[in-house]
Amino acid sequence: MNSSVPSGHNRELSQGVVFASMAGVIPALFLSALDNTIMSTAMPQIIAEFQGFDHYAAVTTVYMLAATVVLPIAGKLSDMYGRKPFLLAGVAIFVIGSALCGSASTMVTLVICRGLQGIGAGLSQGMAFITIADLFPPARRGRVSGIMGAVFGLASVIGPAVGGFLTDGPGWRWCFYVNIPIGIIAFLILFRAFPNLVVSKQSENHVDWLGALTLALGITPLLLALSWGGREYAWNSTTVLMLLLCGGLMMTLFVLVQTRTSNGIMPLSLFKDRIVWTASAASVLMSLVMFGVTLFVPLYIQGVVGRSAIQSGAVLTPMMLAMITASMTSGQIMTRTGRYKAIAIIGVTITAFGMFLLSRMNISTEHFTVIRNMVIVGFGLGMNLPVFTLAVQNAVDITQVGLATSSVHFLRSIGGALGSAVFGAVLTNRFGTMFYKVLPRDLSESMPAGVLTTFENPQVLMDSTLLSKMEPLFSGQIEGMASVLEAVQIALTRSLQDVFLVGSLFAVLGILFAVLLVEIPLRKTNFSQRSPL
Repeated sequence: MNSSVPSGHNRELSQGVVFASMAGVIPALFLSALDNTIMSTAMPQIIAEFQGFDHYAAVTTVYMLAATVVLPIAGKLSDMYGRKPFLLAGVAIFVIGSALCGSASTMVTLVICRGLQGIGAGLSQGMAFITIADLFPPARRGRVSGIMGAVFGLASVIGPAVGGFLTDGPGWRWCFYVNIPIGIIAFLILFRAFPNLVVSKQSENHVDWLGALTLALGITPLLLALSWGGREYAWNSTTVLMLLLCGGLMMTLFVLVQTRTSNGIMPLSLFKDRIVWTASAASVLMSLVMFGVTLFVPLYIQGVVGRSAIQSGAVLTPMMLAMITASMTSGQIMTRTGRYKAIAIIGVTITAFGMFLLSRMNISTEHFTVIRNMVIVGFGLGMNLPVFTLAVQNAVDITQVGLATSSVHFLRSIGGALGSAVFGAVLTNRFGTMFYKVLPRDLSESMPAGVLTTFENPQVLMDSTLLSKMEPLFSGQIEGMASVLEAVQIALTRSLQDVFLVGSLFAVLGILFAVLLVEIPLRKTNFSQRSPL
């Protein structure tokens, strides 16, 4: 590939330009990250207004799909045409999508507009992490990467609280309208201040549109299958199986396309580099673990401990605060030392240890112990937030930074969806078996099968309405119902222990990839001494 000095990267940018650019990039990243979680507390009111329970999951799923699919395509194109057009387009599309979501009159319209918003969010998030490679050399990039990770974590922490505040105040539509003024300001700052750096003019007339199309057509059904499997549809349902089949066929075609082109949208040659594939693998595993924690710790707090939904959400706050602190700290260390491998190994090891501690929690575990375990996991995950992306950026030529960065974040998104599917499958399979194992035999034999089937879902522990409907079926035998609920609680506890144990095993596998990661001291310039991939 062309390794000539890219236009615009042969000069040092002024501090004023860098500062002004980051003043636009950070709010763009913050808004896109905020919308990942802000909808969680607003959805009940939206469903009540539109009577759209059937589209509950779609509001989140379509956003995730759009954001994920656009990442590698935009990353590659930004290497060819520069970051600024895609960064501006991302913010503009996000603002327009937010305005349309806020004015939606039906659930279907909201879902479609969320897809548009997701495209903007994917562009904004992807470009935000890519552009720091244009603004800072690797040796200075660690501190900034840590700050970016902290911004992302902070937005995720306050998202549900902001969503609840706006929903209870001016209404759920302001969960979207709040993005508009901030987004417009960010757009104007970026339009005015962000340098128009053209990274590479190589092969700009040979865009791999076939690769982009096959990637989109392959990843979309696979992500839908992972999102719907075990929730909307059974894993062996025709819908899920057809999605997996179609996705698999299109991804096979995508691989074939990439092997036959020298300028692919995600060239397989990129992953021949040891740093790229080990860092990507570790990043996927950490994303997988993070989803396991954020999805299933609240279930433990509500179902096992018996706390409210608000209290369960609050338990995640110490973890996120630990993530923010660790991300900024590891970024500072990398900037000062120019090293990253030790941080990667320590961070993944702490994560594995924290997940093991979570797997030891039971009904009698004290609240302080839960918080302590969450802080340990959060600190481990936070240490690695800036590491793997920075390692990849440091390994590749500046002409490939966009492609490499977006590929890592793309795979990280896939890891999150995979984590949700894997941990959900572990929970479902283990709970069904464990419930009947711990249920007293006399109750199992005396109760009608239809009644017990209701208790095969641990959600019964958190649904007071459903419980009140079940009481007459026990003919006033409160003790019998209490015994069944106790069996549900024990089964859920042991199932979650298995979920967290599986998470710790994934983290242990992440340690292996962190150890295999090759360390190249962070460069003081934007130009690699290695040959472009």
